[in-house]
Amino acid sequence: MAKIRGGEWLARMLHAEGVEKVFGIIDGTYFGFYEALNRLGIDIVTPRHETCAAHMAGAYARLTGRLGVCMASNGPGVANLLPGLVVEQAEGNRVLAITSARRPQIMYPDRGGAYQCFDQAGVIGRIAKWSAAASSYDRVPELARKALRACWAGRPGVVHLDVPETVMNGSFDPLPQWAPHQYRRVEPLAPRPEQVAQAADRLLAAAAPMIHVGSGVVHALAFDALAAVAEALHAPVTTSWAARGALPETSLLAIPMPHVALNHRVRNEADTVLVVGSRLGETDWWGKPPYWRRASEQFTVQVDIDETMIGLNKPADLAIQADAGEFLRALAQALAGRAPANLDARRQRAAAYQKARADERAGWDKALQDMNAPVHPAHIGAACDELFPPGTVLVADGGNAAVWAMFHHQARVPNRVLSTFKFGMLGAGMAQAIGAAHARPGEPVCCIIGDGAFGFHPQEVETAVRTRARVVWIVLADKQWGMVKMNQQFMLRPFKTMLFKKLDDDETIKADLHEIAFDQLARSMGAHGERVSDPQALRAAIARALDSGGPAVIHVDVDPVKHMWAPGLMHFKKMHEEPKG
Repeated sequence: MAKIRGGEWLARMLHAEGVEKVFGIIDGTYFGFYEALNRLGIDIVTPRHETCAAHMAGAYARLTGRLGVCMASNGPGVANLLPGLVVEQAEGNRVLAITSARRPQIMYPDRGGAYQCFDQAGVIGRIAKWSAAASSYDRVPELARKALRACWAGRPGVVHLDVPETVMNGSFDPLPQWAPHQYRRVEPLAPRPEQVAQAADRLLAAAAPMIHVGSGVVHALAFDALAAVAEALHAPVTTSWAARGALPETSLLAIPMPHVALNHRVRNEADTVLVVGSRLGETDWWGKPPYWRRASEQFTVQVDIDETMIGLNKPADLAIQADAGEFLRALAQALAGRAPANLDARRQRAAAYQKARADERAGWDKALQDMNAPVHPAHIGAACDELFPPGTVLVADGGNAAVWAMFHHQARVPNRVLSTFKFGMLGAGMAQAIGAAHARPGEPVCCIIGDGAFGFHPQEVETAVRTRARVVWIVLADKQWGMVKMNQQFMLRPFKTMLFKKLDDDETIKADLHEIAFDQLARSMGAHGERVSDPQALRAAIARALDSGGPAVIHVDVDPVKHMWAPGLMHFKKMHEEPKG
């Protein structure tokens, strides 16, 4: 029997799992792995930094519902991968990290002085769902099955398998290869019928029901079922930031997250709430008063694939462990042909919410009348919504840049908004956008990003050029750490800040930056590059970037003072305080 490399056994297992792409930098320590990936037809997307490999895998997984796989070589490669894994675990994206390690004779534990050696499995194990190191080829199948089982069990997150370079590249007799259904659940977890019936009855009988959904609905790709349930109940739908657009914001039942005060109102007026695939974390204000109605006054049906998430921050009156998609489809069926007795009242309630939404939007859109140069940042999100095709993935990265993008974007198609909503990681958007382009090949991806965030991983523009990822990065350049500077101003000179909107240059601490010409940087790497300072030139520049057919960077000089005063900042400040109710 012909021998194979240990890395090939792993590659064959991923192939059996339907993996089509792996993100990572190639290295001799796992040549046996990536050579087999290449031979099996699995596309290897190579970034310029391992952190970006994790972000690419996370974005790819979120948009496709598939497993995102990244790889890194022992020592410095794994060390570079760590920041990305921290973020993808926090965001709850289904990422499998495969790393090489030094030979077992000198590692686990380190003999002392071993080159490029640290406790890779132990360090990642502190941040991931599951992490293990194989000590020999014979242990690889067992641990790989455990890793893949962990990838698909419960809440998605990071799973890690560490394999010695001597196993990755050594020659061994082939071991039996199991099919996925032989070691993990391949069918989604269905709810109990009696629980679905109870939820349906309760929601139909409610005076003022609402639905709140989180990333569980996104991972289940359960958007049609969510829309069917919302329409059958005529109930408003709020989302976590990460699930924004799960119900298209063109719907009269959608309560988009940027309307923060309206979200609070909806959640306080509801007597019954259906929570699907959400922990009700800090960006959901913990599900607590004064932002939500008191638990004793609000019947809560909570559905989650992970039983440890149920009743985590808000008590559940009806707890259902199930896949979000399976539950919503079952609930839609249970509601079919039935209508709430108070349908007219529900319609009036939804209409009132939409009027409040329209009134607030009209106030925000007044900023679009500002045609002075440099550009008012409100124009960027509005122009992108107008010029990019419907359903384009929007990636938002940065502090105030992400806020402006979120407040002037309408999520018209489900699962097309990416950011690091749970971790706020600057620079992740550079790679998320490339991962998105590989998830939706041929389609443009719009990344609205601050100049500070772009500076974390600018080299990934070359990755986009090389891998033909059609990303348009729009850089809001204000030459400052804007969100930090705003905070400093209120801490140092609050009255002067309120009166003049800004302080003098010498009144803040290390918050200013020198210029980087991002358009020239892009051209140096083979991408299309332009610079805009006049809002009247913005749309034409975006149109040319799209017409270029490839990666592009538009450097937009934005007004640094107006950029600091992003909408909704007080709400975000309040979010970080413990609810008083």
